[in-house]
Amino acid sequence: MSGPAPAPPAAELLLRLEIEAFHGAYCAALDEGRIADWPRFFTLDALYRITARENEEAGLPVGLVYCEGRAMLEDRALALAKTEMFAPRYLRHYVSNVRVLGSDAGVISAAANYLVLQTLVDRPTTIHQAGRYHDRFVRDGGHLLLRERHCVYDTLVIDNALVLPV
Repeated sequence: MSGPAPAPPAAELLLRLEIEAFHGAYCAALDEGRIADWPRFFTLDALYRITARENEEAGLPVGLVYCEGRAMLEDRALALAKTEMFAPRYLRHYVSNVRVLGSDAGVISAAANYLVLQTLVDRPTTIHQAGRYHDRFVRDGGHLLLRERHCVYDTLVIDNALVLPV
């Protein structure tokens, strides 16, 4: 076992803090039910996927959710807002262990663990989903936006409310 990793450079720490702030705003929008705001966290040409860990590890691109471009995310958000066909619920998103993996040609690669808790109004709180974000960020007007968010969930049995963004 080796000793602790050397401290990252100040620029990397600042970038990690910026990504953590991004996650805070992203999670707040989803937890507060502001589904119409969700697509604004993505670039116009963004890719958003939710895939099972077993598929990811097997190199299978099949996912439960696949949205290509902000317009598709906006359609999904509108459909969720207008056609709620599921019981009312509260969600709480938690993101931890944020890591900056690198930067190339203005694209920042990062990863983080996520946990989404769900509370139905007449039931105890349960784990809705646990997994890992694989993100690619770009800057737009000085702000970070997601060019790609690939959510890889560990949970083998998933709730039918996966229609909600992770």
